[in-house]
Amino acid sequence: MTWLLPRLLMALGAALFGFFVGVVVEKVTGIGSLGLGTAVTAGVALVLLLDAVRGNRLLNWLRSNQLDNAPRDTGLWGELGYRVERAVRDRERAVARGRLELDQFLSAIEASPNGVLMLDSHEQIVWCNRVAADHFSLDPQRDLRQRITNLVRAPAFVAYLQAGNFAEALVLGNGRGPGTLSIIVREYGEGMRLVLSLDITERVRSEAMRRDFVANVSHEIRTPLTVLSGFIETMHSLPLTAVERERVLVLMNQQTQRMQTLVADLLTLAQLEGSPRPAPDRWVSLDSMLLRIAADAEALSAGRHQLHLRAQTHVELAGIESELLSAIANLVNNAVRYTPDGGEIEVAWRLLDGGSGELAVADTGLGIAREHIPRLTERFYRVDGSRSRETGGTGLGLSIVKHVMQRHGGELMIQSDVGKGSRFRLVFPAARVRQENDSALGDEAAFSGAVLSDH
Repeated sequence: MTWLLPRLLMALGAALFGFFVGVVVEKVTGIGSLGLGTAVTAGVALVLLLDAVRGNRLLNWLRSNQLDNAPRDTGLWGELGYRVERAVRDRERAVARGRLELDQFLSAIEASPNGVLMLDSHEQIVWCNRVAADHFSLDPQRDLRQRITNLVRAPAFVAYLQAGNFAEALVLGNGRGPGTLSIIVREYGEGMRLVLSLDITERVRSEAMRRDFVANVSHEIRTPLTVLSGFIETMHSLPLTAVERERVLVLMNQQTQRMQTLVADLLTLAQLEGSPRPAPDRWVSLDSMLLRIAADAEALSAGRHQLHLRAQTHVELAGIESELLSAIANLVNNAVRYTPDGGEIEVAWRLLDGGSGELAVADTGLGIAREHIPRLTERFYRVDGSRSRETGGTGLGLSIVKHVMQRHGGELMIQSDVGKGSRFRLVFPAARVRQENDSALGDEAAFSGAVLSDH
């Protein structure tokens, strides 16, 4: 009601103005009633004129869209201008807050590892994040308001949208590569649809590896069990001489050892995958491990190879001794098993730039074709399955080596040439390598020897 007083004052001023006009008219004409009527008319006209001017000024301000500078006035029009300006400012602040919240929401969706695609009731693209654009080969700007089925023409996807049954996800190949997508559609609003896409390539690959793993384990165990079952049936149903019986028992023992080795390797893998990475605070002498490995390898070789396994490294490695021993022993034993008689096998150590270290196991064996190398660390993968079984291999050794190195922050690297031999390198990070008794690290001369320099 603050506007009422100025309004009354303006009316009083208009009345005084009308009074003076009426007095003048009455004196000029001598007619009292005419003077009174003129006074009233003049006062009302003045009030209306002032209101019209002030109202027009407020209207021009509203039309100008420059709503931050309201005309300063008093009375009713001043109050009205102030109220409008405040309402506009409140609305602008609300719009700014809404825009900020929308930007934050879209930024959060943009950062999502899943693809998000919004469609209107005509299946036209309203918005999509970068992940969805990559999954469906879209341009987030150019393809807006385009019909999704005109851009993603995979028959399974088109049929999925047209059917309208979204109870189950659609599994679809990625349009940009060999990957696999899981697509979920949710309806909202009036005919709007939200399309969510998730890259499940690794999950599909893991499931395939799991199926292969189960199939391989079943096969690896079934074979010796079948052999044992046959031998038991033979011993039970047929009379055997002492020599034949001894031969059968030897073969049965070999199959039993094969199953025991397989189970032991499987348990090792399970333990490696299910336990946390070891802290670099337990130090193991590399030289002592190499001495133990060399003794076992010499017994396995039985003088059939030229072995150079007793390198003096003067190095300690941080980690779990049993795991490190298993990784190095697997490489050395593989070299002994797959190197022909008379071949050379060498173990050497060197210090790399930055303080990391490398242990290399090199041989002059048959070598491995290049196309097999990327798959050597897969479980049960064998370049020559029959030869692997003949030598007592389970197909899990290099997988164990890879897992051990990953747990210790290192890396297994493989180089091989058919007809020349192979070199397997274990690269340890600097945090897990230190000198033993301040001796020189590595044996560069041994590492650059004749065997290793050939690869």
